[in-house]
Amino acid sequence: MTLQLIRTSVRKFAKDEDGLTIVEYAVAGGLITIAVVVAFTLLGGAVNTKITALCAAVNGGAC
Repeated sequence: MTLQLIRTSVRKFAKDEDGLTIVEYAVAGGLITIAVVVAFTLLGGAVNTKITALCAAVNGGAC
């Protein structure tokens, strides 16, 4: 590859906006994934508390 071909390729890549769109989707997907993990973590703690309370009520505190 010649230096001119490399320069042309780099300029073409810098002007191409399709790569930016892919990065935006990747960032949005990552943020959604983090939100889902946080929601499940918080919900899991609440469910565990309710199940423990139910178990204690049924078994008289031996859970």
